Amino acid sequence: MIAGQIRPPRRSASLTVAVALLGVILLAYTGPAQARTVAKATHRRLTAVNGIHKIRHVVVIMQENRSFDNYFGTFPGVDGITMTNGQPTACIPDLRRSRCASPFLDVTDVNGGGPHSHAASLADVNGGKMNGFANTRDNSLGTCNSPLDPACLTKKSLNPDVMGYHNAQQIPNYWDYAKNFVLADHMFEAVDSSSIAAHLYMVSGWSAYCANTAPLSCTNEIQGPDPFKTFDRAVGQEIVTGKTSINLAWTDLTWLLYHQHVSWAYYIQKGNQPDCANGANEVCPKISQSYSTPGIWNPLPLFTDVHLDNQLGNIKPLDSFLSSAKDGTLPAVSWITPSGANSEHPPASVHQGQAYVTALINAVMEGPDWNSTAIFLGWDDWGGFYDNVAPPTIDKNGFGMRVPFIVISPYAKSHFIDHQILSSDAMLKFIEDDFLGGARLNPKTDGRPDPRPDVRENMPQLGNLVNDFNFAQRPRPPLLLATNPPTDSPLIPAQFVNAPACVGCTQIPSG
Repeated sequence: MIAGQIRPPRRSASLTVAVALLGVILLAYTGPAQARTVAKATHRRLTAVNGIHKIRHVVVIMQENRSFDNYFGTFPGVDGITMTNGQPTACIPDLRRSRCASPFLDVTDVNGGGPHSHAASLADVNGGKMNGFANTRDNSLGTCNSPLDPACLTKKSLNPDVMGYHNAQQIPNYWDYAKNFVLADHMFEAVDSSSIAAHLYMVSGWSAYCANTAPLSCTNEIQGPDPFKTFDRAVGQEIVTGKTSINLAWTDLTWLLYHQHVSWAYYIQKGNQPDCANGANEVCPKISQSYSTPGIWNPLPLFTDVHLDNQLGNIKPLDSFLSSAKDGTLPAVSWITPSGANSEHPPASVHQGQAYVTALINAVMEGPDWNSTAIFLGWDDWGGFYDNVAPPTIDKNGFGMRVPFIVISPYAKSHFIDHQILSSDAMLKFIEDDFLGGARLNPKTDGRPDPRPDVRENMPQLGNLVNDFNFAQRPRPPLLLATNPPTDSPLIPAQFVNAPACVGCTQIPSG
């Protein structure tokens, strides 16, 4: 088997016997040539790949810190921002300004956002009233002691930019993807917490603290494995010594993929980490990241099962993804993590993040694997930005706030709004159903029992991403977009002001 490719589905013995028997029967009633022709045609029909298995490559592109309403609150047909005569009707308390704050069209390319910890989520949701965003942001203004602090980007006399929303003029490519493929308007962060827990759920369906390397030593921890007290120090220790006090000992999806001989890779863009370890802190010292440095956005090197099955080599630099996309050697499952500059995490440029994502999608669309690929484009948490939909309660860990999510594939439905309740658990479920015969991250069946409170993929409230596809349709052609659309926000990074549009370009912005 060529490296980077998955094994083809095994043909059952009964199917082989059936085809052979059919050939004998046809030969008895027809001539040999005609029998061979009919038998071959029947064999092709019997062995054709159907349904979800037409997807042989799943690519998860995970960006940072945007609520659904911040990017798609005014997208036609969604459960978005309520308008009357073209104006938002919501107006939530804003004690610092002694008035209420309403959603507004934000044309700026750099946003401030707000706190996005577990405590901030509880304050923003405010018992389901969805009216705490401005006050949560205002209460963080006291930390404005650095020009890089997003709190410093908001003038006290104006609406806090957590109430801002963007539209097709600021993020044209994202809206084009949403118009031409599938936009989900009830995708929620899997856990009611910040980025560290969200990324752990993305690959494992759980967030925990583990006393040692034994899976049964782990206990539920909504705020992450430390939680936050010494995570960065532990990561530094891992980089220097190869050992760390943090053990992510519970089972992640790669364990199941490995044992079913399904290829995977986790790609990291070199640069700085997009966020602080503590979601309550909006500014912190920059921490370098690469595929060789474990951290919040590169958690798999800290999972004990990745070491046990010797799969550390599957964590790779972003250039490796671009090469595989071009060569047609994408693994079955890919996760892609940006650098801070391209993450869209405040105060990163929205324009630059969109250009980076467009380049990644163009690379897949221009490559040989496009016709068998599903791209899941998501944002890990809400970043403190306003959203009008209260998260449903699934279990004691979530769901968290609503976030944008787009499904892009040659088999994706066109101009479709998915109203199902979803989370990153739905991506795990899709991967498991496609490549693992429906096996789950289930302590009773996965061979590494851990004390996770439930099997998220089997939750009855969770929607099924299969509903976003029409596998009977002819594969759709690529939708190649310029990485620097001329209609982008007027406030864009200086290096992009005079940059030409680049249709089909796979050059990733620096950072």
